[in-house]
Amino acid sequence: MRKFAYCMIALTLVGCSREFVESIYDVNYEPTNRFAKNLAQLPGQFEKDTAALDALINSFSGNIEKRWGSKEIKVAGKSNYVKYIDNYLSRAEVNFQEGKILVETVSPTDPEGHLRRAIVTTLLTPDDPMSVDLFSSQDIELKGQPFLYNQVLDQDKQPIQWGWRANRFADYLIANQLKVKQVDFKKAYYVEIPMVEDQIQIRSYQYANIVQKASRKYDIPEDLIYAIIKTESSFNPYAVSWANAYGLMQVVPKTAGRDVYKLVKNKSGQPTPEYLFNPENNIDTGTAYFHILKTRYLKDVNDPTSLEYSMISAYNGGTGGVLNTFSKDRKRAMSDLNSLQPNQVYWALTKKHPNSESRRYLEKVTKYKKEFNMPK
Repeated sequence: MRKFAYCMIALTLVGCSREFVESIYDVNYEPTNRFAKNLAQLPGQFEKDTAALDALINSFSGNIEKRWGSKEIKVAGKSNYVKYIDNYLSRAEVNFQEGKILVETVSPTDPEGHLRRAIVTTLLTPDDPMSVDLFSSQDIELKGQPFLYNQVLDQDKQPIQWGWRANRFADYLIANQLKVKQVDFKKAYYVEIPMVEDQIQIRSYQYANIVQKASRKYDIPEDLIYAIIKTESSFNPYAVSWANAYGLMQVVPKTAGRDVYKLVKNKSGQPTPEYLFNPENNIDTGTAYFHILKTRYLKDVNDPTSLEYSMISAYNGGTGGVLNTFSKDRKRAMSDLNSLQPNQVYWALTKKHPNSESRRYLEKVTKYKKEFNMPK
């Protein structure tokens, strides 16, 4: 089985230096555990790991910079898939939020041949994240159902499942849509491929049985699970983040993952990255954490709608963040929260929460939840 040790450190990498990371992501390294501090004495989920980051600067990022230049460094994130091949000469970026795919190469020899191979590889990449090393230029074994099946149509408006169709579409793109640009004093040959308009819905359908199973198991509404997945990853099972969060529901192993292991699974330790890259394991773990929020950390919230708002906010910014919105004193905070109507709780968590990301998070999730339109 592939070793995923690189994942434990690679997720903090988005550039050539730690300063670049912090300038792009406005990283907050203060502990913000996804549970009340007095209930679980664990380190914060955003611990600064400079040694791990520095160890990677001269490997992955260095290899990218060597080929593409310091201004063209791209790596996988929560809602985008990035994969390098050909010793970092070719790469693909799938932007799920914008519904666009960019495949490009800076190979000085036979650029069209390299680009053709990169296009085919992208179209036939399997839907199993366990089989793809996102943080190297290692080749991908093209087998099984393609990850992008039904999300991209060829020149005949047909989905791409087999090698012959992928190769034919690659030839068409190079013959009709090839573009050239300057990248770090060299030429980059590229094509842009649009995804179908309902690409997010198509991916969501793939996990319907898993979501239904988790919903029934942990008594969490299906539409809430779907909304969290859309917010966290745009249904990208390859999703990774600088906070060491993995997969569809962006589970952090050493905080939420460890809590689920201890309080739900009755086992020690924490889930591994490879465990969380499995969609079924990821959705089960993320939903189990919502169960913990509902039945343990926020069980004293009386109104069910206020409880749901609080759970959503706590999934992103911690139980402590929810309570601090109302008072620094835990008992006073819970009393104040329960004295409010649900719309007032929502207003407070989206306007007065101490963390701006958490304020936006609740707005996004509640908006997306309506899209799935499922009864509780």
